[in-house]
Formats: sequence, structure tokens, C-alpha cells
Amino acid sequence: MLLNGDCPESLKKEEGAAEPPRENGLDEADPGDETAGQEVIVIQDTGFSVKILAPGIEPFSLQVSPQEMVQEIHQVLMDREDTCHRTCFSLHLDGNVLDHFSELRSVEGLQEGSVLRVVEEPYTVREARIHVRHVRDLLKSLDPSDAFNGVDCNSLSFLSVFTDGDLGDSGKRKKGLEMDPIDCTPPEYILPGSRERPLCPLQPQNRDWKPLQCLKVLTMSGWNPPPGNRKMHGDLMYLFVITAEDRQVSITASTRGFYLNQSTAYHFNPKPASPRFLSHSLVELLNQISPAFRKNFAVLQKKRVQRHPFERIATPFQVYSWTAPQAEHAMDCVRAEDAYTSRLGYEEHIPGQTRDWNEELQTTRELPRKNLPERLLRERAIFKVHSDFTAAATRGAMAVIDGNVMAINPSEETKMQMFIWNNIFFSLGFDVRDHYKDFGGDVAAYVAPTNDLNGVRTYNAVDVEGLYTLGTVVVDYRGYRVTAQSIIPGILERDQEQSVIYGSIDFGKTVVSHPRYLELLERTSRPLKILRHRVLNDRDEEVELCSSVECKGIIGNDGRHYILDLLRTFPPDLNFLPVPGEELPEECARAGFPRAHRHKLCCLRQELVDAFVEHRYLLFMKLAALQLMQQKASQLETPSSLENGGPSSLESKSEDPPGPEAGSEEEGSSASGLAKVKELAETIAADDGTDPRSREVIRNACKAVGSISSTAFDIRFNPDIFSPGVRFPESCQDEVRDQKQLLKDAAAFLLSCQIPGLVKDCMEHAVLPMDGATLAEVMRQRGINMRYLGKVLELVLRSPARHQLDHVYKIGIGELITRSAKHIFKTYLQGVELSGLSAAISHFLNCFLSSYPNPVAHLPADELVSKKRNKRRKNRPPGAADNTAWAVVTPQELWKDICQEAKNYFDFHLECETVDQAVETYGLQKITLLREISLKTGIQVLLKEYSFDSRHKPAFTEEDVLNIFPVVKHVNPKASDAFHFFQSGQAKVQQGFLKEGCELINEALNLFNNVYGAMHVETCACLRLLARLHYIMGDYAEALSNQQKAVLMSERVMGIEHPNTIQEYMHLALYCFASSQLSTALSLLYRARYLMLLVFGEDHPEMALLDNNIGLVLHGVMEYDLSLRFLENALAVSTKYHGPKALKVALSHHLVARVYESKAEFRSALQHEKEGYTIYKTQLGEDHEKTKESSEYLKCLTQQAVALQRTMNEIYRNGSSANIPPLKFTAPSMASVLEQLNVINGILFIPLSQKDLENLKAEVARRHQLQEASRNKDRAEEPMATEPAPAGAPEDPGSQPPAAKDPSPSVQG
Repeated sequence: MLLNGDCPESLKKEEGAAEPPRENGLDEADPGDETAGQEVIVIQDTGFSVKILAPGIEPFSLQVSPQEMVQEIHQVLMDREDTCHRTCFSLHLDGNVLDHFSELRSVEGLQEGSVLRVVEEPYTVREARIHVRHVRDLLKSLDPSDAFNGVDCNSLSFLSVFTDGDLGDSGKRKKGLEMDPIDCTPPEYILPGSRERPLCPLQPQNRDWKPLQCLKVLTMSGWNPPPGNRKMHGDLMYLFVITAEDRQVSITASTRGFYLNQSTAYHFNPKPASPRFLSHSLVELLNQISPAFRKNFAVLQKKRVQRHPFERIATPFQVYSWTAPQAEHAMDCVRAEDAYTSRLGYEEHIPGQTRDWNEELQTTRELPRKNLPERLLRERAIFKVHSDFTAAATRGAMAVIDGNVMAINPSEETKMQMFIWNNIFFSLGFDVRDHYKDFGGDVAAYVAPTNDLNGVRTYNAVDVEGLYTLGTVVVDYRGYRVTAQSIIPGILERDQEQSVIYGSIDFGKTVVSHPRYLELLERTSRPLKILRHRVLNDRDEEVELCSSVECKGIIGNDGRHYILDLLRTFPPDLNFLPVPGEELPEECARAGFPRAHRHKLCCLRQELVDAFVEHRYLLFMKLAALQLMQQKASQLETPSSLENGGPSSLESKSEDPPGPEAGSEEEGSSASGLAKVKELAETIAADDGTDPRSREVIRNACKAVGSISSTAFDIRFNPDIFSPGVRFPESCQDEVRDQKQLLKDAAAFLLSCQIPGLVKDCMEHAVLPMDGATLAEVMRQRGINMRYLGKVLELVLRSPARHQLDHVYKIGIGELITRSAKHIFKTYLQGVELSGLSAAISHFLNCFLSSYPNPVAHLPADELVSKKRNKRRKNRPPGAADNTAWAVVTPQELWKDICQEAKNYFDFHLECETVDQAVETYGLQKITLLREISLKTGIQVLLKEYSFDSRHKPAFTEEDVLNIFPVVKHVNPKASDAFHFFQSGQAKVQQGFLKEGCELINEALNLFNNVYGAMHVETCACLRLLARLHYIMGDYAEALSNQQKAVLMSERVMGIEHPNTIQEYMHLALYCFASSQLSTALSLLYRARYLMLLVFGEDHPEMALLDNNIGLVLHGVMEYDLSLRFLENALAVSTKYHGPKALKVALSHHLVARVYESKAEFRSALQHEKEGYTIYKTQLGEDHEKTKESSEYLKCLTQQAVALQRTMNEIYRNGSSANIPPLKFTAPSMASVLEQLNVINGILFIPLSQKDLENLKAEVARRHQLQEASRNKDRAEEPMATEPAPAGAPEDPGSQPPAAKDPSPSVQG
């Protein structure tokens, strides 16, 4: 993948992330082009240090930066070991109080060496509460229960268990090579060929988790709130504590601090008790009265501060764990209080009110964005509000389904109820008032919210000033789908009919339009490829729209223009929308389309629309250029007058974002294709528009590709085509006909280009899905909806190299089965009342996964006898009768339903009637199916070994189902500038400018941190690349430190067994090995192998790489037999997935041969090396250096074999008196092992002579000047979207010669 220069606007997206290219079709410059250069300075404002004076401890200095807020110093002090027990204080500089929310640079007189005093402030009820909460958080800081329970954005991380927490600094301690014997034997279940897949090692018990007990109980006292006369003495609230020594005390929180009072459980006496000790901090008071507290609290804080910060920082969005160990339920005052007040009484940072989410979401959008600091502030605010809103919406949605929120229309039946909680509006995914009658009823009502969310995501990304969307979160919980939206000011007081001034509330019967909305939406039409079009309303008047008819415009009481109901932002998918009288192209008909889907809201993904337009653009260029060439040929006799610099007929093309460098870079032969197109583009550009014939050429080409303009390439879709109930005026019939054709072409493009492209990429291992989620992501990046999964699998089955796609097929079948099961589970759960939830879920899992033939469900309420069985229950779950139909489901029925569902939904025929047949036929693992279904439905199961295959007892009991979590979909706001820096950095690195690349990526990391805070998926990618660069530049310590952060972050943000985490573990192991931490490297690799076995199983191309790594490290520590088990497995897997003739297989043979050599088994060594030699010879030819190396090694092996044989003969002849020359068996050197590790992990160090470097630099500089010149010329003439190819070569592990032109090392992988 080649990237141009470092001008951010020409940068493409790396394949890794699934984000469409930024396509601002607005006139503003892309953030970060002109200005990036000078603005970097702003962020690198130099820090300075200040001195902090806090009561009772030594003064200390603190490094701060000018754009931090005073509040951030507060946070640091509340986190430090020696000041963590203070929360209620202010900072004073020269006697003046610093304002909490001001930036440090705005504080007068604050400079290097200034002294800040910590001054204790009097408490209020709010401050006292915050203090008690904070103390509770400190006491529970090592306790993982919040992470297991999915609370407060805590999540799990297990890296420290495998590194013993000693990365980075250990290099200094253990300078001596770790050659003291290390135990390298992995547990049995990790070895190749093991059938056992245990679950318990997924969450090893961390020894810090057995928390030190500081207190037995800390809770609110029953005497709260203080009576009036005590309030006037300053009492704020009362606490009840039982110390570790079993002393029961009652504590008063007063405005001046905390003291013991004389109350008991049954007798109220607020007078101070002895010792009469008043302390401003609760911790100091408890230190006084409990020696155990004093001792253990100090140890606990020491441990807390030693943990890596990334283990304890909150993540931006909640990550749930699908397994958890059995935990004792402990008393917890704060949780209890939260449960009662539903946390609405006070949201921490806004005193005395619930948050007005809509106002916060819209105001952050309105922040200025002219330069980098402004944009950073704006993006940071948007991101923060979004993550807060998502958390609040999730909490509210759960409360709604659990029945804890009163409906605003309580008299209607439960399905139709709507709710308001915390200024968020909640509605259920059912078809109320037959709104979706023509679209598929409840099924359509269920998918509409996710389609709407995609629309919101898209309009937010285009970010047009003046156009507002609602905060939207879709939550699936207990079988229900809840949509949470922020509330448009004034909408609840008005009738919907009056407020909609644009669009239609009845799917196109009555339609209205509004000039301001047309103007705003017109600005989104180019990036979103939406055509401005006319429709007829019920009075046969023409109405002009620039969106689908369902998209409604409402002006709120705040005067903002809102758009909502964006469920049809993208054009319909005709493969799933049979229209009477319309024929689909032949490719579609061949694949059995159109098929009727359950609802009529199927639309194409944005990625597909972009790829299709891109594809058409290439076609357009080819057509135009071809005609021009023909004309040129016929023109040679009559030279025409070409004046340069005239306005080109392609002028308008340049603004169109999908130039040759839009998203579908990976779509196959892009490199050569693009090169051709660039030439053609130059041909067209050189020709100018005054020539009538070239204008004719453009017109023909536009017509051929379906462009809406005849003078330039411009493809847009009308989202209302084929919409039931929408009519178009007579005058537009031609346009409508063309649009219908365009939609048919797009549907055919998906089947004829995108799906085969995906299968081809999987074949060439350009993408390596490892579980359901990564497969879905790979499909969606190419614009393929999940409903095409059956078609993808069919193509895989028909593929000529079917066995090389085994892993994709397995993942696909598993995904198909678990998605079908999820659909059934959803309706199954809706019929279950709360008290039967764990019984119902465990029964479902037994039917789904257990080999036990007839599991019996336990109905609830058999433990308790109730006096009166009240037949009519008041609060039933929404949409369901109080039934127990779920209890009679059998495994046979469930699997029959799953196969039926797979046929109906995915059009795929599963050949299995039971789970055991499925496992047998498709080579699946039950533990993997359990993980997939749990992640998709939010189930949390007990961490234990399940006997899935037992025919004597069911695998699951009610006690095994611990919890059910929501599955949440939300908008992910992006850090655009950071992203541009990241891409420029990647581009630099790919051209071989490592230092510059490194600086840019460091800058990107700063910006990511600035916008997202410390934890985010994109920051994780940034850290991984930085680590790799440092490693290549030889700075192992820095590589280790960055990669450690990447692993921790991946565990925390993506999940402890997410495929990305497995990759990060492998990288970290390599850097550990390079830093000679061998045992750590091994335990990390074993962890990665265990996770991969759990997530997929053994038969995966990535397993070959992992086993080669393990085998090499074991070879390095002279565990030869063990090493061979892994290397030979890797060889088998590589041979299967890459074919026996691949270079990877040759390398694998060589690695195995080296181990046999170390064991002095020369015959086997020779055999393997010969295989490798043959592959090199046939693939690369006799003269290639690899072939020569291999042949040298063969000679060397043969000599050793001969020498050994001589010695043996000598022994046979002369018996014990033989004179034996000492044989040289060498243990491999660490350097040689590391060299091989680098090769298999795709890291190349290319040695270059000084002269080569000089030549290269000159060449690069020359190209750079040419680029600059051509860029300036381009800017002067016409903005063509093409530039000369940059220096550097396309990287492909197979082609080493071209890569050698790069300056020193190149990075691959």
C-alpha cells in the first residue's frame, strides 16, 4: 500500500480500521492541510514544575503543562499515595484561591517553581458524599468485582499475571542472561494436538485480588438524615463502621470533618465519643481507631500505585466480560446508595440538576473549529459528552426493561409504552400504531433503530454546520431493543404533525419541504452521494427533497434545525427487495436474487456505496481515455490548437472525494490500475475543454457510468426509489429509470466484485479473521451486509482452493449458527419473567450446546410457597404474557429452528440436527460457540469447566448463569487531526523515513490522548506502531514500554481474548525476547496460544506464525523436543493454508531442520532442508540469495552428518579404545534465534552501504522536488486528484529485491 507524500489530504486509510474515508464535501479545507505545520508547536507547550505543600507531608514537586486545568492537579493529588485521602481542598497561590476550571496558563504569577498550598475546605453534604465515595473507591481499588460486574467503565486485564509485573525495569535487574533454568513446559492443554479446551485459565486469579481487609463494613447509618437541631450544629450525615477488629463505631460527617459519636444501632446520641479526635479526612480518623486499618490501608495504597495506570483508568465505553468467577457479595454503601437514588439525585459534575443531554450534545458541536487547538477542544468535548450519554442511556434502558421507570403513557399496553428518564427518551422496538405495516411490522421496527443509528453516525461524520442530529443509542437487553434519544426542546409539548416542516411522517403520503433544510442537506449530498429529487405528495404537488422521505426536519424551541428518522439514508438493497415487474441483472439472478427478506428496510452499507462509486470512477477514466487515445490517433494528421491553462472540462471533478485514492485501495490490482488511471487522467487533463470532441468524449463516458452530470463524473443515489408509497412526477421518469438501473448495478456489484474480492483477500491472507466479530468487521469494511453471510460461505465452498479457506468457512458457519440462535433467543427471552431468567437462559444453553439429550427446565418459585397465587400480575415484562413456554423447548426443536432460521435468513442449508453433529460436520468447538453466543446476547456465565459432552447430566445449571448484560450500539466520534498525523506518520514510515514517521506518530499519540483520554482503540494502534518503530531502530526498552501499554489497552478496551489482544501479546513476546527476558516471552506466547485455541482452535493460518515463534524461543533455550512439536505443527498448518510450494513453507522447513541439526539428527535435518531448497529453487530460481543460502546450509549439514558417521564407525571398529575427535554440537546463539524471529514476524533490517544511502537520499530528494513542483503546478492549473508515486516500493514479504532500495530498515506486517 503506497501513500503519497505527507500532505494529509492525500492520505488513505490503512486497511486495519473500518472507517470510511473522510469525505467532507464542504468547501472548508480539510483540517490539518495548510495549517498542520505551524500548529504542532501549540500542543507541545513546554511543561514546568510547581511545588505542592500539603498538610502533614513533605513538600514535593509536580510536573504540569500550561493547558491543563487546575482541576487536573486536584485529580493527581487525589490519586497520589500520600495525598489520596483528601478530596475537599482548594489550591492557593500566594494566598489567592485558584479557580477549579481555569487553565494553568491563565493563572497570573504561576511559573516554574511556584508554591501551591493545599488548603482544607469546609464540607457540604455533596462534598462529604464525594469524600465517602472516594474512600470506598480507594478501599476497593484492587478489587476486580466492578470489572466483572461491568460497572463504571472498569474492565479486566491479565497481562501483569504473565509478566509478574516486571517489564521495562527488569532489564536493569536481570542483566545476566536468564540462563538459570526456566521451566518451559507449557500446561498440557496448550501443546499442539491437545483436544482439551479449558475455560478457567481465561481469567487466572491475580494474587492481588484477595484484598487486604481494611474494614468489615462501611455504610450509611440508619440515623440519616440529621434532624434539624443537629443540622444547625453542622452535622451533614452519619456513617456506620465495623473495623477489622470487630469494633462497631458511629461517625458524624460535619462541615469541619469526621468524628466518632455516641450513637448505637438503636439509640441516637450525636455527642462526640472518645477519643475526641476530629479529622478532616475519614482515612485519618480510621487510622486513629483501627491499627489493622492503618497497616492494611498503607499496603493497599502502595500496591494500588504500583499497578500500571492503564490497569486502572476507566475506559470510554463499558466493556463486559462473558465469564466471571464466583464472588462473595460484600456490603457496599456506595453501590447501595446508587441503587436507591438511581443516581439521579446528583450527577457528580453538575451540581443539583440532571444533565440536559440534548443541550450538551448540540453545544459541543457548535464549538469553533478554525485551528488545531480549537478543533482538539471541540473533538474532546464531543467525545466526552458522547461517552457520558452512552453510559446514561445504557443505565436508563436497563431500568426501563427491568420495570424501574414509569411510562409516560402508562395506560397503553406494555409494547406501546414510552419512557423518559434523566432527560432521555426511550422507546421499545415494536411496531406501535402499525407505523411499519408495509415494511414488515415488528421485524422492521426492530431494525429501524440500527439503520437510524447508522444514519446519525454518517451525518455526524459529515459535520455540516447548522444541521443537528439527536444523541442516539440502541440497547439490546433481555430480548428487547430499546432506542434512547436525546429530546428536542419543545417536542413533547407539540403534536408531531405540526412540528415536522420537512419530510413525511407517513412514509410519503403527505410530504413537505423547507428551503433552509434543502440548503443544509444539499451540503451533505456530495459526500453521502444523495441525489436531490422531487416526489409527489397526496395532493399531486411536486415537493423537492434532498434525503429520503422518512427523514424528518423539526425546528426545536432552541431554533436549531434537527433531522431525525435517518433509517433510509442509504439506497435500498435490491437483492433483498423483490419489486414486481423489475428484473435484476444476470449476476443477481444467478445467485438466486431477489429474495424476499423479513422487512423492507434493507439498504446498502456506506462502504459499498463508496466502493461502487470508486469502481465507476475507474471505469469512467478508462472509457474517456480510451476514446481520447482513438481521437489522438485520428488527429495526428490535423494538429489542433491546444492552448494550455484553459478551464478544463474536468474542473469540477477534483472536488469529488472518491478520486483514485478513496477507500477501496485493497480491491485487488489497485497499484497497477491506479498507475494507469493516473496516466489517463493526465491525458484527459492535458486536453482542454475548448475541444468539442473531448467534451463529447466526457459526455459519452458520463452517460456510460450513470453520472448525474454530463460534464463531469458525479454519481448520486435517490434513496426513495422503490420505496413503497413514494410517487415521482411524470417529468422525472427518465431520471427515475436511470436511478433504478444504478441501484440494480450496485446490487450486482456487491455480488460480482465485493464478495469475490473478500474471498480472494482471505485466500491470499490479506485479511485474517479469527472469530465472528473480526469476520463481520472484514465483511462490513467491504460493504457486505451480514445477511450475505450464506452467499459468502457458498462462494468459499465453490472456491478451487477450498481447504486454504478452511478457517474462514469454520468461522462463517459458527457465526451463522450463533446468529441464528441469537434471533431465536431474542423472542425466547421476551416470554420470560424476571424470576425465571437464570433458569431460562441455562435451559437455552443446554438445548444449544449440551450433549445431554433431554434437559428439563426448572420453573421458578419452587423454593418458596406463596399464600395466594395471584393470577393477574400487574407488571408483566413488555410485550409478553406471563408464560412458561420457554420451559418446554427441547434440543431437537431448538436445532431444527436454528437450521430453519439459517435457511430463511441467510439462505444457507446447515447439515446438522444436533450440536454434536454440527461440531462433527463443521469442526467447531463448543467453547467457541459458547463465547460467540454469550458475546452476542450479553450472557455472563460462571468461570468453570463445563462438561458439554456428558450424556448423563446437562452442562449448565441455573447457578452457572451469573448475569445478563446489555449489548450497546452507539456513535464513535473521531479525532480527525490525530488521525491525519497518524496517517502521515505511516506514509513516512512506508517511504523509509523512520525518524520523521516516528515523530509524526508520537504527535498523533499526543492528539489521540488529548481527544479520547488515555484509553481508546485508535490509541492502541498508535502505540503498537510506535513500539514496532522503536524496535526496528534498536531501542528495545522503548519498544517494550509502548507495546506493554498496547497490550494493556487492548485487553481493557477490546476484551481480554479479542483477536487484536492475541496479536498484541505476540508482539510483546518478541520484544521481551529481544530484551533477553526469555521466560516472560514464553509465558506471553503460551497465553496467546491458549487464547487462540479458545477463540478459534488450532487450525488457523495465524497459529503457524505463533507456533513458529514458540518453537524458535524453545530452540533458543535448548528445549529441542518441545520446540519440534510446535515447529512441526506450524509446518503442517503453513503447508495447508499456503500450499506446499509457498516460501513461508520453505522457511518453516528450514526452522525444523535447524532444530534437528541441534539434536544431531542429520538425516531428518537434511530431508527438511532439501524440501526448503526445492521450494526456493522453483519459486526464486537458482541464483537467488535464499536458494544459495539453503544450498550452503545443505553442504554444511552433509559435512556434519559425514563426520558423525565417521566417528560412529570408529567406535564400532575400535570399541572403547577409539580415539574420538570431539564433536561440535552448538546451542543456537540468541542472536541467530532473534534474527529468525524477526524474519517470521515480517521485520526486515536491510543493511546498506554508506554510498547506497547517499544515492538513495539524493533520489528521494529529487523526487520530492518533482512532487513539490508538480503539486504547485497542479494548484496553479487545475486541482487534479493525482500525484506522482512517492519513493519507496510496494511491500510484500516475498519480494525482497525491490524493498532493498528503501533506506535502512523497512517495516512489514
